[in-house]
Amino acid sequence: MSYDYLFKYIIIGDTGVGKSCLLLQFTDKRFQPVHDLTIGVEFGARMITAADGRRIKLQVWDTAGQESFRSITRSYYRGAAGALLVYDITRRETFNHLASWLEDAQEHSNPNMTIMLVGNKSDLGQRRAISKEEGEQFAKEHGLLFLEVSSKTGQNVEEAFKNTASKILDKIQEGVFDVSNESYGIKVGYGQPPQAHGGSRGGAISQTGGCCN
Repeated sequence: MSYDYLFKYIIIGDTGVGKSCLLLQFTDKRFQPVHDLTIGVEFGARMITAADGRRIKLQVWDTAGQESFRSITRSYYRGAAGALLVYDITRRETFNHLASWLEDAQEHSNPNMTIMLVGNKSDLGQRRAISKEEGEQFAKEHGLLFLEVSSKTGQNVEEAFKNTASKILDKIQEGVFDVSNESYGIKVGYGQPPQAHGGSRGGAISQTGGCCN
């Protein structure tokens, strides 16, 4: 299946915030309560359709949250057009670490990368430790997009990926990105079938221990 654009994304944030579950819900429309702990980087891909009908293939790298893998994660920042910065609305420390993740991303990525702040586990509202207003305020202060989502129910997962793509499309229209330079994480399609289409995942080296819920 041909595409008009290919965008590369990276998912970042602390261990256990549900990054892998977020990707699985987006690519496969399913939830896996106990998920292997990501070691290094996992990969997923899916085709979406923009509001104007353009076909966009998203290639998404799900990164390990452990500090010991930061050097690997950093190598994936450059060459990403979009990033989903994820925290767990039930764990205050994951929100407190956002500034560090954001600083790391901005230091190692291209300056025009679109970042979506994602408050995950919105289905666990009774255990909420961070208000939605706090998330909105952090996003506003740092020029980020923002959504609360649930990798379990699928609420707003689609929107998180699609809204990020819409912002990237806006930047292309404004001439912010040189689409002929693939180092920006954008590739122009030429009506040729890509290597893979639809939802797919792979390339993970993992160990049991992570949890999405």
